[in-house]
Amino acid sequence: MYTTFKDHLADELAEIEKAGLTKRERGIAGPQQAEITTGGTRVLNFCANNYLGLADDPRILAAAKRALDDWGYGLASVRFICGTQDQHLELERRLAAFLGTEDAILYSSCFDANGGVFETLFSAEDAIISDELNHASIIDGIRLSKARRLRYRNRDMSDLEEQLKSASDARFRVIVTDGVFSMDGYIAPLQKICDLAERYGALVFVDDSHAVGFVGENGRGTPELCGVEGRVDIYTGTFGKALGGASGGYVAAHRDIVALLRQRSRPYLFSNTLAPSIVAGTLTALDLVEGSGALRARLRANAALFRDLMAAEGFELLPGEHPIVPVMFGDAALTARIADEMQREGVYVTAFSFPVVPRGRARIRVQLSAAHTPEQVERCVAAFVAARAAVS
Repeated sequence: MYTTFKDHLADELAEIEKAGLTKRERGIAGPQQAEITTGGTRVLNFCANNYLGLADDPRILAAAKRALDDWGYGLASVRFICGTQDQHLELERRLAAFLGTEDAILYSSCFDANGGVFETLFSAEDAIISDELNHASIIDGIRLSKARRLRYRNRDMSDLEEQLKSASDARFRVIVTDGVFSMDGYIAPLQKICDLAERYGALVFVDDSHAVGFVGENGRGTPELCGVEGRVDIYTGTFGKALGGASGGYVAAHRDIVALLRQRSRPYLFSNTLAPSIVAGTLTALDLVEGSGALRARLRANAALFRDLMAAEGFELLPGEHPIVPVMFGDAALTARIADEMQREGVYVTAFSFPVVPRGRARIRVQLSAAHTPEQVERCVAAFVAARAAVS
């Protein structure tokens, strides 16, 4: 039987290759940082989610190493059986206090967190109203629920209001949005979303993976930036980006929401909990985020410098202030050639084209880090200029 299935797989892979959509993973040697080695060559890394530069921070590494001695390598089970340590409980307390929620619950990833929320909390009598550009994990999580599913156009408050009206017969309605849309760097209009939610009696859910730790004055994310802390009912997020860059996710919410997730959320109940070293490292990352705003300030300065220099060179950028900076080229083949030239110029970036982004909207998504120096940002811009000239 596998012979027939193997032929099917070969055809599928050939179609992906023919369409120019094959994803090729480039190995790197050593830790994630501003400058990495790939293919035996040192290059500047401008496509990681290492926003605060903490992925190789020696204080986080030291905490993780101590945890191996103090807490072991892993829990070898799920938490309600035998997999909870004091430091897991401490991370949940710290996270809830940081975000200003009543409680929090840990997951092995934010993908699992989003996969475990909707099925647990909402059923056929309810309506989930989701931004069309929400992350794949949100889309997949919503599919697991029997609730009615509605979409509204990206950040379009008039369309959102129409969807709220059309779901007026639902028992509960929940508005679901990314805090930051990762392909564009756009920030959700959370104040207007919360205003509509209160007008129509809906809940608000925000996945803040691309904001927690570095967006907002204190790094508490898009709700802090938009002035709606206390008006968001459910937060999800990751520890795999700004907060150390390892893995793990969470739901932070009202106490009763978290209590029900502990009882019924399948990814929580049937997956091993976070490894002790990751918990310890994440606790240290929270210490660093809460203890100083220096890394956030450096990240903002790097993003502003990059935007200013690229605009001066005539590149088309999507507007914003987030350290995700899409450089727009439109044509998919051209974008891929630019990315290849960039690597030859010593800068590691990735081209994105359909179906990841709409047709005709191909781009290179540059991601700034607090670990970058101003000189490295300038080298990145110079590489764009050289790459553009090389493919002209």
